[in-house]
Amino acid sequence: MDRPFARLPTGRGRTVTLWHEDAVEGMAGRLGRRRADVVVTSPPYNLGVPYRSYADSRPRAQYLAWLGSVAAAVDRVLARNGSFFLNIGGRPKDPWLPWDVAREVGRRFVLQNVVHWVKSIAIDRGSAGRAAALEGDLALGHYKPLVSDRYLHGAHEYVFQFTRRGDVRLDRLAIGVPYQDKSNVDRWQRAGTDKRCRGNTWFLPYSTIRERARDRPHPATFPPELPEWCLRLHGLGRVRLAVDPFVGIGASAVAAVRCGVDFVGFELDAEYLRVAATRVRAERRPGRPA
Repeated sequence: MDRPFARLPTGRGRTVTLWHEDAVEGMAGRLGRRRADVVVTSPPYNLGVPYRSYADSRPRAQYLAWLGSVAAAVDRVLARNGSFFLNIGGRPKDPWLPWDVAREVGRRFVLQNVVHWVKSIAIDRGSAGRAAALEGDLALGHYKPLVSDRYLHGAHEYVFQFTRRGDVRLDRLAIGVPYQDKSNVDRWQRAGTDKRCRGNTWFLPYSTIRERARDRPHPATFPPELPEWCLRLHGLGRVRLAVDPFVGIGASAVAAVRCGVDFVGFELDAEYLRVAATRVRAERRPGRPA
């Protein structure tokens, strides 16, 4: 295929380019060496998810070997000081899957940070403290109910940040949070501002949907804020190009539009790509936040 599925200008000379092809072949054929400053993606988890164009049930060794080939392709295109953010989850009864994946990718990269993406959380009023001013306990976010007397509901996934040497400097305050106790601004001389590092626990719930076929026509996706925070954490001033080998319905492409960076995504399913292109066009409508 010589022409992309879509090439969408997003303003200020930036472009989102979507390719309808295999991730490994696409990265090898479409991107030059060391071109991508950030690769942010969420591959299939091998949990039997009913994708339209991919069989999500492989023998474990075969699945890990395939992700090893993806890591090799990323190794070729990732810039010297780039970040490879990999979102992965698993079943409560198979907690080793994400770490098996991390070990496989770790054959080529250094695991610099482990982020816990919290999709659902319960906060007791007493634990929150008086400053939170809660009137009662809170239960926030969405989770998939699990009928079991052995396992807990799965309410989080991982985002692994891989780099070449483990020494990539981050813009931690780009996704920072205000100090709850303002006296810390003066107490910590290095703070200099009312903002601190968010840490490695990110609470990002899915938006409520009314009709799945229309609002989230993909069996496994993440909210655009997740890749957006990854891009901002790496440092937007150092992101010339972001890449997603498994772009799906375009959450990472939407994040790239919001951050004002060039983007290339690959996807096997044309229907998912049509949705991704529609979302990118909607994100760059006049009047939408920059």
